Amino acid sequence: MSFSPFFGSYLAGLIEGDGTIVVPKQERSAKGKLNYPSVQIVFQLKDFPLCQVVQKLLGHGTISKKKHSAAYILTINNLQGLIVLTHLINGKMRGPKYFQFVLFVEYLNKKCTNLNIKPEFNSSPLLSDSWLSGFIEADGSFQVRTSLNSKYPRLSLSFELVQSRMTHYGFSMFNIIQEIATFLETNVKEIRSERKNPQYRLRTSSLKTNQNIRNYLVKYPLKGTKYLDFIDWCKVLSYFEQGTHIENTAHIVEIKSQINQHRILYNWDHLQ
Repeated sequence: MSFSPFFGSYLAGLIEGDGTIVVPKQERSAKGKLNYPSVQIVFQLKDFPLCQVVQKLLGHGTISKKKHSAAYILTINNLQGLIVLTHLINGKMRGPKYFQFVLFVEYLNKKCTNLNIKPEFNSSPLLSDSWLSGFIEADGSFQVRTSLNSKYPRLSLSFELVQSRMTHYGFSMFNIIQEIATFLETNVKEIRSERKNPQYRLRTSSLKTNQNIRNYLVKYPLKGTKYLDFIDWCKVLSYFEQGTHIENTAHIVEIKSQINQHRILYNWDHLQ
């Protein structure tokens, strides 16, 4: 099967944003059952159509509802599917999950001695592929703020990306988050430091930084419901670019009331 150049990088970003690469330490459990490697990708409940499309493109994987959570999990654990996936994302990964991917490739090479896959890291500029689009699908959000009843009424627009500071396997996320922040010309902030799972956050807030993320996502579009939020967010951004956001306050408030968790209408034409 042939894939578009977009899909491999996008899928690598999706896995690094909200995926898990499982490599068994032992071939069998204490009870003698075989342990299988797997790749799991989490999708929000409303992104079920995207989950189905990824499964269809891969030609492998099973979809299950995540217990006690508004999410689905796409799990690839059959050998043929894992080999397809490995070839697809090799050379596309940019973050610390690459180290887990290396162990994963080593496992597959031992399992199938004729594979001889050599893991490769992606150090090309972020603008060169769609990796960041996939990463944003996991933990990015488009915010419209309308503080109209405060002493100093204010309209603002931002894009936010939040990630845990450490992966499940103990690797820091700082370098990749800093790389994204530099690309967007913004800064990384440490948040929730007092909690069990502290996080990094980057946020665009100026016209220039908002234009940076807009321009990237026009070139490498999102594929989930965040695409719909992005399109509406861009309408507000256009008002800021024209300097007409104040006179269009009513429309901005209307847009805000219909995006993110408030969205009830969905259109999946962009998945065609």
